[in-house]
Amino acid sequence: MPRWRCRLMWITRFCARAILFSFGNETTGHDSSFILSLDGVECYHWIKKRGKPAPREIAPIVVSNHVSYIEPIFFFYELFPTIVSSESHDSMPFVGTIIRAMQVIYVDRFSRSSRKHAVNEIKRKASCNQFPRVLLFPEGTTSNGRVIISFQLGAFIPGYPVQPVVVRYPYVHFDQSWGNIALAKLMFRMFTQFHNFMEIEYLPLVSPHENRKENALHFAQRTGHVIASALNVAQTSHAYGDFMLLARAAESKQENPSLYMVEMAWVQSNLHLRALEAIEFLEIFLSMNPDSSGHVEFHDFLRALKLKPCGLSEKFLLGSAHILKQPLFHHACELAFSECDINGKNYILKQELQDAVFTNSSKHDYDEIHGLFSLFDMDNDGKISKDDFVSCLRRCPLLIALFAPKLLQRSSSIATQSLVEEVFKNGWHISLDILGCERKDPNTI
Repeated sequence: MPRWRCRLMWITRFCARAILFSFGNETTGHDSSFILSLDGVECYHWIKKRGKPAPREIAPIVVSNHVSYIEPIFFFYELFPTIVSSESHDSMPFVGTIIRAMQVIYVDRFSRSSRKHAVNEIKRKASCNQFPRVLLFPEGTTSNGRVIISFQLGAFIPGYPVQPVVVRYPYVHFDQSWGNIALAKLMFRMFTQFHNFMEIEYLPLVSPHENRKENALHFAQRTGHVIASALNVAQTSHAYGDFMLLARAAESKQENPSLYMVEMAWVQSNLHLRALEAIEFLEIFLSMNPDSSGHVEFHDFLRALKLKPCGLSEKFLLGSAHILKQPLFHHACELAFSECDINGKNYILKQELQDAVFTNSSKHDYDEIHGLFSLFDMDNDGKISKDDFVSCLRRCPLLIALFAPKLLQRSSSIATQSLVEEVFKNGWHISLDILGCERKDPNTI
């Protein structure tokens, strides 16, 4: 950064502290003070701090819990770091302007390429002392401060020591956490408080283990445990996806929207279900008219899934559940996709799907083939990507039975054959029964 800009940024940093003053942020402690005089009345506002920031050369990455939009303003004044932030924050009042001044690294949490680019930028800036510290809020969203939710891995993939920072907002009348409340209302309530309290605690460095190669997930979990212990709160497997589920449930006027939070980090790790897919499942569930306790009637359940109350429907549900819970189901889906993607171009065309599914020489109805292709082509772009393929099989697990003969026929690998046999054990015959009935009479189910 040019020297003239560095000097200008010092002025901007003190403006950030003035913003905190305008919000009434006052400390009850020591270490850092800031005194302003307005119309002859002296106001002593300061922010309580414990510990000190480690030198940038030792800890190039700083991570903090995220409770309110106030933290970026404070850290801008205190550390003047480079911040990693969601693209959606750029348009926020005050905060958007400040994070742009912090040479922000924007990331789209739903784009794999954007996340990869952000990690590369974090590595690049953390590795060079000419750049400021890199600041991340690894929870990825704000919480009420009563728990620490699962950490995103961007701060921990580079493998540099990180300094955890704990932020607290003691209060008597108004909770400053930015949860299920509109930003305008939160700002208004903060402006109308005579004092808002804020405490900062710099914790000891957390470094990746040198005696063994530690992956980013374990590094993130250790750091999360340090922050949770300092706050004396629990760690959970909730993630930003839970906030999306909560917001959607609240938007649909559910009496207890928090019932629909499912600890998305655990769901993603164990069920390979992404947040956007969870939202789509929630839409289906909400169409079943759940009651205030989150339960649905059986007839509403069948109606939403377009099933009739009969023994065949029960087989359909049991077969789907059995196949979906198989530990190697996700791997089987990937193998099926690879078998269909003949040239390794990472997508499947209609003819390739037809050749993979219909292995015999008999002719098939065009509508049948087109309908099956449309079912897999979830984004309607004329081709089936790997995400489309796997997502469709998660929604309709029994469809995996269509690809089993192809896998068993072409694969000479004993491991692959064992995999296919394990996935379809017991559920295989159910799948064929359902699919056979569906082809003979589409109105049966």
